[in-house]
Amino acid sequence: MAKQPEHHDHHNPKSDPDPDSNAVKDPDDWTTGGEPMTGAQASYLKTLSEQAHEEFDETLNKADASKRIDELQEKTGRGK
Repeated sequence: MAKQPEHHDHHNPKSDPDPDSNAVKDPDDWTTGGEPMTGAQASYLKTLSEQAHEEFDETLNKADASKRIDELQEKTGRGK
């Protein structure tokens, strides 16, 4: 019996932006954003703060820590 050619008609979700996707949520919309930052966030933020010669704020919550990491990555060039 002849093998049927495989037909690939898969939609690649990464190829076009989906406005309804929650893969990249604004930290302000995180349900756990108000919780204290994670250990990993604190460690990375401390490193970035030192490299950027900025003060490390250990009181940030998860959402604010994420935003601060983004800011410091821009400043230090590490987010590229």
